[in-house]
This record gives sequence, C-alpha cells and structure tokens, in this order.
Amino acid sequence: MKANQMIGLATVVILGLFAIGCGSEEAAQQSASSETDLQAKADALAQQNIIVDTHVDIPYRMTEYFEDISGRTELGDFDYVRAREGGLDVPFMSIYVASEFQETGGAKAEAERLIDMVEKFTTDWPDQFAMATSVSDVESLFGSGKIALAMGMENGAPVEDNLENLAHFHQRGIRYITLTHGKANQICDSSYDPERKWNGLSPFGRDVVAEMNRLGIMVDISHVSDSTFYQVLRLTKAPVIASHSALRQFTPGWERNMSDDMLKALAENGGVIMIAFGSSFLSETFQKQNDTIQEGVADYLKENNLKDGSPEAVIYSQKQRKANPIGTVDDVVKHIDRVVQLVGIDHVGFGSDFDGVFGLPAGLQDVSGFPNLIEALLKKGYSEEDIAKICSGNVLRVWRQVEEIAAASN
Repeated sequence: MKANQMIGLATVVILGLFAIGCGSEEAAQQSASSETDLQAKADALAQQNIIVDTHVDIPYRMTEYFEDISGRTELGDFDYVRAREGGLDVPFMSIYVASEFQETGGAKAEAERLIDMVEKFTTDWPDQFAMATSVSDVESLFGSGKIALAMGMENGAPVEDNLENLAHFHQRGIRYITLTHGKANQICDSSYDPERKWNGLSPFGRDVVAEMNRLGIMVDISHVSDSTFYQVLRLTKAPVIASHSALRQFTPGWERNMSDDMLKALAENGGVIMIAFGSSFLSETFQKQNDTIQEGVADYLKENNLKDGSPEAVIYSQKQRKANPIGTVDDVVKHIDRVVQLVGIDHVGFGSDFDGVFGLPAGLQDVSGFPNLIEALLKKGYSEEDIAKICSGNVLRVWRQVEEIAAASN
C-alpha cells in the first residue's frame, strides 16, 4: 500500500471513530432526555389520577411513636407532605386489632380507640385531612388539597359475636373488614394459623359476609386461609378485595399470598388484589434478607438494654429499615405484571402496607414513591388508561358496586 493511501485510510478510520463517539454521546443524551421526560410524565400522572392505597398502618405507628403527620415527619412511611409529593389521595387507615385481643378481650374497644384517633387527625389538622366514607366523598375531595382518610378494619375480632356491631362500625366509617389476622377468630381461619378451627368460615362468619354485603362493607380476604377464601367467594353477592397481598408464584408455599387459581377466582368474582409493597411479600429471597436485618436489630436492642417498643428502640429500628431497602420498584411491578397477564388489567391496585412492614423496596420506602412505581409501569408499556385503573379505577369500581348492592338490598 502506498503512503498516501495509508494516510487516506487512517483519516477515514479516525473520522469514523469520531462519528461513532459523537453518535454514542448523542444517544446517551437522548436516553437521558427520554428518562427525564418519563419521570416528568410519571410525576404528572401521579397528580392527575386519584391514587388509592388500601392499607396504611399509620394508626399503629402513631400508637408506638407519635409524630405530627400534618408536616414532614422524621420516621415512618406516611405524612401529609410526602403523600402530596407522591400523589396519594386516599390512604385507607388500617384499624388494626392484634389477635391477642381475641384472648384478652377488648377488641371492640381497641377498634373504637383507633377510629377515634383517625377522626382526630381530621379535627387537629382540618386543612390537611378529611374523612371519606364513600366513593362520592373520594371524588369530591380530589383536588381540594386534602388527603381523604378512608378506614378499613384489619381483623374482624371487634365484631365480637354480635352482627349488630357491623352496623355500628359501618356507621363509624369502616368500609372494609379483613375477616381475620394472625390467628383463627370467631369468623374464620387465618393463613398464618396452623390450627384450622373452622375449615374456612364459621357459621357466624357466613352471616358476617352476608351482613357486610347488606351494609356496604367490602369483604377483605387478605390474611384468610385458602378454604376461607373460596367459601367467601361462593357466598358473597358483591366483589371482594385483597387489601394488601401479593402473589404466591414468587413466594412458593406462603399461604399469606394468593395462588394463580385464587387470582382467577377473584377476577371471576369481579374483585381486585391490591399489591403489597413489603419486601417479604415480593420474594422468598427478600423474606430471608428481611429476617436477617430484623435479627440484627433485635440483637442491637438486647445488647444496649433497649426495650422493644420504647422510643429509642423505635427510632433505631426505623432508621435501620430506611438504611436497608430490600428489592426495587421493579419487584412490585413483577407482581402487577403477573396479575395483568393472568386475569387482565381490571383486577389490580395498590395496597402498600406502609408503616405495617419492616422491609420495603428502594424507591418505594414511603408514600412519596408512587411516581417511581408509575414510571416503572410506563417503562413496561402500560398506557395512561391502564395506570389510571391501577391507581384507583379498579378499587373504586369495586367499592361503588358494593355500595350499589347494599342500596338495592335495603
């Protein structure tokens, strides 16, 4: 090859490499711009759509460690400022009554105390919070700047053995009841309890389901045993919800989550599964990681003579859980994806379990994270219409149907 030919070839190569470099830089800039656009779109959709989260354990957190949730708080997952940032409009306040009350008594009184607490949020901070007991309330409060506080009772123990208590709690604003929690109660068996006292619903539990339909209280099948779930679906006249559950496909053998067959039955009922964000719901691997971190917290408390539940212990535990996210937003999307693939877009929503679980995924460690979840859904190809259904459309449809069935039966 002659010298001038070699020089010419070298020039072509250099110009080619330069062009490739420029192209790579331009592609990177376009990618960054596209990412920024997607983030902006997710932020906008979080504010434009009503977002309903059917399970937030703030009353329980406030019992352990009180903070002014009308402003930005140091601990926990929920407060007004972060809810507004994340676009959360309707958190269902969990009226959680521990299974211990089934043995000691006082379940009804405990529920009353927590309902009083939630109502006090709206009187202490009327510019930030308002009660919501109907779909109409939710829709009228949207855009007002106020967070609409709905209430769901986690554990039917406060109903005691008296069906009239259901009407009482409905009057007090309870709009769903998780039939049981960690142990079998007077209504049904629990997914966590090896004892199958009733092999599903008790005779009283069957009456409870019918009365909830009549009153307009959504039946929540999170926490119940598989046999309870199928018996509820055979009895109910209204669609049901799983207020905070995920899929057993990712946690094999864990009855707390729902199997594919259960999900299909739920869809046939017209119901909706509200996907929990807690890391333990998302995968077996995360369950083990979660346990390891919690064991480390317990060891620290013991070594430093800190009583579990004390302010010092709560602060340390909260800081550890924030410093150790488990999983990512994409792990929540995997569950949503599987629901959509199996039964369609109309049967899934958000049921975070914020303030009720230890481990949470990166990007979803508090209520400000909903735009991150929406962005992840956009990346997976979900349309704006799809996202509107997941954010609230599906669960509001169920709630409205429950209201209509109750109105028609009275």
